[in-house]
Amino acid sequence: MTSVRAVAVLTGPVEDYLKVIFELEAAGGVAGTNEIAAALDIAPASVSGMVRRLAEHGLIAYERYRGVRLTKSGRRAALRTIRRHRVIEAYLTSALGYPWNRVHDEAERLEHAASDELIDRMAAAIGEPSIDPHGSPIPTRAEADSGRIIG
Repeated sequence: MTSVRAVAVLTGPVEDYLKVIFELEAAGGVAGTNEIAAALDIAPASVSGMVRRLAEHGLIAYERYRGVRLTKSGRRAALRTIRRHRVIEAYLTSALGYPWNRVHDEAERLEHAASDELIDRMAAAIGEPSIDPHGSPIPTRAEADSGRIIG
């Protein structure tokens, strides 16, 4: 279970950092501060401060000059955010008829406000899709809760 300390810091920007770190890890192992900065389109100096805060809250493990890795709590938070984002994209295209090339920006805004219950209901309403409109896999609720991809 995510610690109370970690829950208190899960703001939109924190979720964005965790999501980017997850994606960078998936692509090649360790996420470096320069890669995080590039992905978020911010200055590397800004990343350093956030990395320290994320490490203090137990969401990442940071090794100077070697990058960061998500902890179990950080991975769970990242997967929950990724699930919310991708379910929202799928719902917008399937239920509301949004074109696939317009759903990303909407999902970016909504992913931080939607509850897990709302996301579960949206997923159920459109048949529990396994991929989003862009072809990316949607983590199941069990995967998001456990912090690991099962399938």
